[in-house]
Amino acid sequence: MEVVELFAKGGAVMYLLLISSVAVAAIGIERFRFYNYAAGDGENFLSALKGKLKSQPADEVLSFCNGERSCVGAVATAGVKAAAVGDNVELALNIAYDEAAMKLRARLNYLSMIVTLAPLLGLLGTISGMIEAFNIFSIQAGQPLAITGGIGEALIATATGLCVSIFALIVHTYFAQRLDENLTVLDKTVNIVLAGLEGRNEA
Repeated sequence: MEVVELFAKGGAVMYLLLISSVAVAAIGIERFRFYNYAAGDGENFLSALKGKLKSQPADEVLSFCNGERSCVGAVATAGVKAAAVGDNVELALNIAYDEAAMKLRARLNYLSMIVTLAPLLGLLGTISGMIEAFNIFSIQAGQPLAITGGIGEALIATATGLCVSIFALIVHTYFAQRLDENLTVLDKTVNIVLAGLEGRNEA
């Protein structure tokens, strides 16, 4: 049976499942690109930043941080800039960290929702199809193929819902791992900037 025919037999709920699967793919592509941007060259940047905080003047360190176009660079820039103008460094770092974390977590809740929603939509389509199948059977008594064929078609929605849910779960798990990795690097950034600036003040 062709895909188009299966889709049509699944009922109206198949359109909602199609939208859900497209949404998962779109979020996955967008998050993949953003996470690659957010990570940047984080480890190498932090290694270089340690040395620059010890040996270079504040304006050169700030210029170096501005050159790192990533969430790591944004957090480091906030801390160095706050130190240069005499603001609360820890507060500036915490605000920058929270903003970066919010951007990293964006749209992951939608993936989590689709993981739960897709099977429910599939079940709804199946129940609707079975109700229709039993109605046909009551009208066409003595024709068991009418009900078994109708139930078989109704189960298409459940199978599709499970496939969409599995797809969303895989994507969500991957980006949850990437989120943890990025947040760990941001934590290191906050600690390195604080330690480096304290060392400068003591010197």
